[in-house]
Amino acid sequence: MTDIHAIPVTAADGSATDLSAYRGRVLLIVNVASKCGFTPQYAGLEALYRRHRDAGFAVLAFPCNQFGAQEPGDAAEIARFCATSYDVSFPVFGKIDVNGADAAPLWQHLKAQAPGLLGSEGIKWNFTKFLIDRDGRVVDRYAPTTTPEAIEKDIVALL
Repeated sequence: MTDIHAIPVTAADGSATDLSAYRGRVLLIVNVASKCGFTPQYAGLEALYRRHRDAGFAVLAFPCNQFGAQEPGDAAEIARFCATSYDVSFPVFGKIDVNGADAAPLWQHLKAQAPGLLGSEGIKWNFTKFLIDRDGRVVDRYAPTTTPEAIEKDIVALL
């Protein structure tokens, strides 16, 4: 089994990193976009993060421009938007692809562990969410329409 914490990801500043800093935490990994109809979910994600971070929970956001070009900005623009519009304090990583030949390794892993309606081949839209337990296992996958508030009971059960 692949150790999710060792999969390479790109930090917002463009540097290479992984998720080892989040080992032992419950994670909600989300592909996000600034100009999406689901963008207001940032507020719910931030509220979840603030309520449960001290218990070992983290939201990890990965901007993606593959759906309707709804995340056109660079890392600085994305960070500014998240901070000024939603006071986001959870980590926002570098922009990625979640589908296709250039899909980020983390997203390849997530899709393989929890296939959605499109199977392991695809993410349907922005704000698809994956819940990860403290051991790094994918517990569930949620559709973009599933609000952060609707996931809270599942997060609490893992904490």
